[in-house]
Amino acid sequence: MASPADTVAELRTRDADRSQQEILRAAMGEFHERGLGGARIDRIAERAGINKRLIYYYFGSKEGLFLSVLEQTYADIRSAEHALHLETANPADAVRRLVAFTWNHYLAHPEFLTLLNSENLHRARHLQHSKRIREMNSPLIQTLGDVLERGRRDGVFRGGVDAIQLYISIAGLAYFYLSNNHTLSTIFGRDLMAPKALSERLSHITEVVMGYVLRN
Repeated sequence: MASPADTVAELRTRDADRSQQEILRAAMGEFHERGLGGARIDRIAERAGINKRLIYYYFGSKEGLFLSVLEQTYADIRSAEHALHLETANPADAVRRLVAFTWNHYLAHPEFLTLLNSENLHRARHLQHSKRIREMNSPLIQTLGDVLERGRRDGVFRGGVDAIQLYISIAGLAYFYLSNNHTLSTIFGRDLMAPKALSERLSHITEVVMGYVLRN
């Protein structure tokens, strides 16, 4: 049976976890809308409904908070990818599933794209200090590599497909289209965010990727 002291400690831990998550979600919105340079701790605190001193207590600085937000966005997408169960799916279905998921996740989470844009402007200065980022991303690449190897052994996939290069291509085909849709729509005179255009884009990405990995 837990002692009163243990119960109090557990409640404090839950409150701390909840406060940190509220701060991260509020900061995600602020960084998405205003970028790292334009984001303000005061606005983040107001969004989260907490005292701004808590932000400095948990995250140290705006830069530290930005890194934590980046890590959270990667943790979110990796967790959702894990739920795809690519390791048990038919290899061809697994790749199609990953393509569709990546496209739909980017569509549903535009903040992920803007945060990546912001971090690339800073030459990954924050992610270079992350102790979690590589261990978060390695399992996906390992799983995709296993899928590709199963497909090769089954005679469905061609050999020599690098899992990292393939994932970058899947992400890039979705990322460039969505992050540049305003300029692309303007120069080509077509609404690239219209439902029909989005459906066509997913079909195109899937055909390009499958055309590369399939043996025949």
